[in-house]
Amino acid sequence: MTQKNYLLRSLLFVPGNSTKLMLSASKTNADALILDLEDSVLDSEKTKAREIIKEKVESGLFQNFHVLVRLNDRESDLLEDEIKTLTIEGIFGFILPKSQNEQDVIFLEKLLDKIEKGKEFPTGKFKIIPLIETTEAVLSIQKICNSSKRIIAVCFGSEDFLNDLQGTHDEENIALLVPRANIAMAARAAGIIPIDTLHTNVHNLQDLEKELKVAKALGFEGKLLLHPKEIELTHKYFTPSEEEYKKAKELLRLNAQAKKLRKKVAIINERFIGPPMIKTAKKIIKRYEMIKM
Repeated sequence: MTQKNYLLRSLLFVPGNSTKLMLSASKTNADALILDLEDSVLDSEKTKAREIIKEKVESGLFQNFHVLVRLNDRESDLLEDEIKTLTIEGIFGFILPKSQNEQDVIFLEKLLDKIEKGKEFPTGKFKIIPLIETTEAVLSIQKICNSSKRIIAVCFGSEDFLNDLQGTHDEENIALLVPRANIAMAARAAGIIPIDTLHTNVHNLQDLEKELKVAKALGFEGKLLLHPKEIELTHKYFTPSEEEYKKAKELLRLNAQAKKLRKKVAIINERFIGPPMIKTAKKIIKRYEMIKM
């Protein structure tokens, strides 16, 4: 798959039955809003939440965002009606929870194909982001990431994963390191965006920063968020700094100069500039300019 330039540093959850929180979320600078029909909505409120989301999206409230809807899972009797109601202009795509394997994604893809055709939308208009929440899903991650051209990203849901694993939280989140690494690698190999799990202690920004450092090191490009106060710090970690941008530009300049002088390599601070460094510099420049310019 070829990754397009979607900016998904921050994906903020918003309960689908709360007009108050929707209004608040619409005033943030999150890259994407996840209007939730699953965990944050009581069973008795789910049908109502579906209609509230439809109304607010059609009103233009979220026109500055990538708007995603977290559906109920395939095993529920709600998913098909949710898709029928919310395949509308203004919806960017759908988060599929409990994506156990590629068959779950293919099921949703076929449903979207059918509904898009019936509503005369272009095929592939609505994107899919699988949410990886079980041990089976982590072990099937490569197949999941490559199961549909609609997939633009994949997210990790650590709380359900730990429950399924029968693992525990600790200070270093050791139980999450391997699945996070596997998800990030599979996403990069498939050319889609890896999105890290949410941070549950929303008032502890120091702990959030610790998670973000690990996420960035592992190759993640964005994070699920529960509170607007997490956005600024998250953007800091998933946006190249001005210094990184300048260094990347200088690296390319020196490399071009070396080529002009018919030198095979350039050297900066006693380090050879190899092809991987050039690729990294180009990615930094591209991302910085996409965000800042």
